Amino acid sequence: MKQVIQSARSGKLALKEVPEPQVRAGSLLVATRASLISAGTERMVVDFARKSLAGKAKARPDLVRKVLDKARRDGLMSTFRAVMARLDEPLPLGYSAAGEVVAVGAGLEGSFHVGQRVAVAGAGLANHSELNVVPRNLAVPLPEAVAFDHACFATLGSIALHGVRSLGVGLGDVVCVVGVGLVGQLAVQFLALQGARVIAMDTDADRLALAARLGAELAWNVAEPGLPEAVAHLTGGIGCDAILICAATESSGPLETAAEIARDRAKVVMTGKTGTEFPYAAFMKKELSLMVSRSYGPGRYDEDFEGRGVKYPVGFVRWTESDNLAEVVRLMAAPAGRRLEIAPLISHRFAFEKAEDAYALVTEATEPHLGVVLHYERQAAADRAAPAFAAPRAAAGRCVLGVIGAGAFARTVLLPELKRLSQVELAAIATTRGMTADHARSAFGFGRATTDAEEILADPAINAVLIATRHASHAELTARALAAGKSVLVEKPLAVDRDQLNRVIAARRDSDGFFLVGFNRRFAPMTRKAREVLARHPGPKVLSLRVNAGALPPEAWLNAPEEGGGRVVGEGCHFVDLARALVGAPIVSVTAEAAGGGGDDLVAALSFADGSLATLIYTGQGDSAFSKERFECFAGGTVVAIDNFLSLSITENGRTRTESAKLGQDKGHRAEIEAFVQAVAAGGPAPVDEAEQIETSLATLAVVDSLREGRRVFLAGEG
Repeated sequence: MKQVIQSARSGKLALKEVPEPQVRAGSLLVATRASLISAGTERMVVDFARKSLAGKAKARPDLVRKVLDKARRDGLMSTFRAVMARLDEPLPLGYSAAGEVVAVGAGLEGSFHVGQRVAVAGAGLANHSELNVVPRNLAVPLPEAVAFDHACFATLGSIALHGVRSLGVGLGDVVCVVGVGLVGQLAVQFLALQGARVIAMDTDADRLALAARLGAELAWNVAEPGLPEAVAHLTGGIGCDAILICAATESSGPLETAAEIARDRAKVVMTGKTGTEFPYAAFMKKELSLMVSRSYGPGRYDEDFEGRGVKYPVGFVRWTESDNLAEVVRLMAAPAGRRLEIAPLISHRFAFEKAEDAYALVTEATEPHLGVVLHYERQAAADRAAPAFAAPRAAAGRCVLGVIGAGAFARTVLLPELKRLSQVELAAIATTRGMTADHARSAFGFGRATTDAEEILADPAINAVLIATRHASHAELTARALAAGKSVLVEKPLAVDRDQLNRVIAARRDSDGFFLVGFNRRFAPMTRKAREVLARHPGPKVLSLRVNAGALPPEAWLNAPEEGGGRVVGEGCHFVDLARALVGAPIVSVTAEAAGGGGDDLVAALSFADGSLATLIYTGQGDSAFSKERFECFAGGTVVAIDNFLSLSITENGRTRTESAKLGQDKGHRAEIEAFVQAVAAGGPAPVDEAEQIETSLATLAVVDSLREGRRVFLAGEG
């Protein structure tokens, strides 16, 4: 399929052929029939991507601070690789579209059906693409009376509608809309439909004339003098009851104008991105309220609502972003006089194949424009061909690899390491988004790209699989790959519960392949050196592992049981495994306690069969500029300390020797990948004993059990 994609590094925009996405549970696969280029928002995205590195830094100082913090903590090379990988990531464009459902994901049966007409929303979801996968709460049914080229305005309509709702105005209130681009024109209509008296402001005479046609009582060119007098005349000297700022400008002029024309204790709401230096004295004297509207409405930026289909109680949240989207579509189909008029807002139409020309018009402003719509040819789901595999080939002495998942970590760390190895043939890569798969294919040299993981699992020519998807899918994909006779390198965790872990164990018993979990820290040069030193002392060891993990937003996918399994399982497993590797003896029991009941801040004590003890302190309370990981190991009069894999110190006989990482932070990813590839090429066994990896996974789950049950948990039954 084709999709409009932009390079985050160069800003170059292109219509590319990428693999088709696959429908997922709780989502719809939609064949796009029309999508809208939002001139303001998308021009801003394009302009940012086209800036130099210095220009990007100037525009986003907040990101610069994060980069500097990471550089201080993890070193320059690690930070440089992460930044370059992020800049190399392809950007999807578009967020407002309409089309037909071609597949319905599990859980949506009865709510949607194949062939249904829908309006869809969401940056990175409702893209300028022939096919899009959209979650349930960002798709609404489309009445037959509404044309696709009108319905593709629904997302922008939701932005305008939520801005209007945020004003809290009613019949007879005087509202000034500052900036009558697309969002402003829609807002003018919503206000007029609910009985408000609208003042439209802009610098464009044609847009002001259109606003007057669509319901504005007064249309004023801000370049002309006399605005305060005109507002005073219209309002009997009171001033505007509310001001909605829809302009996009670096200037703070809209806020200054709002203060000048607002009545006492009026409300000012921003839906457009403008300068934010407001005149304090004027706002204070009138006691004005200033609010920034949250895009489409309640639910926006909430991963539970948007990504997982969670509903809000209607008694508490009447108008979510889904409801706003549906209401915009309903108003498009309303009788004349009560209808949201879209036709006057469309200035240009382009065939999707001419998308690059459409963007040139918008970004270069070669001629006046307002709503620029892309039209797509109808697609039939039945046209999609079944995957074709290469003929099976001998795999002895070589790793023929298929990769499932290509998130930031895979692109930054794993795939660059694989690319440099001569023993690896990068056969295929699968991701849920076609553009990501195609970009990874091109960037790392894969033979083919797909959005269907089954292509990789079923391909007999592939003898090894790397799984780098979200955590909750690891066990299932690992078990299926093992069942297909392939060896597996699976990113941590191996499983998020015991049922999943048992499935992997059962699959491994019947498989010729092996598995290796991505516990890379045990492969780090400093870990290996520490283990050698500790092994010289046969008695019990005492370990202290401190992890300054940093705060994680509550809505992050890692916290969701159905995706991430929680932070203890998803990240804490690294350090349980590291303790196991350093001690070199089986884990017997686990005791854990959380600070204030939170899983981001905990202390876990591990006891080992040889009498060793390890304490894991894991917290999100610290400053991210401070060292992330520090491990101290005590054995037989010797102390070994590793600080963030940047320095290693060994203290014994009254002296301390310190080694620094000469080439920057090395957490063992390269050695881990090399070990896996060599093991595949040699036909096994796994580089790390698989029973030990199962033990580490069980111990991590035992940490969760101990937190939940408030007791010591024994790995082999109660002691």
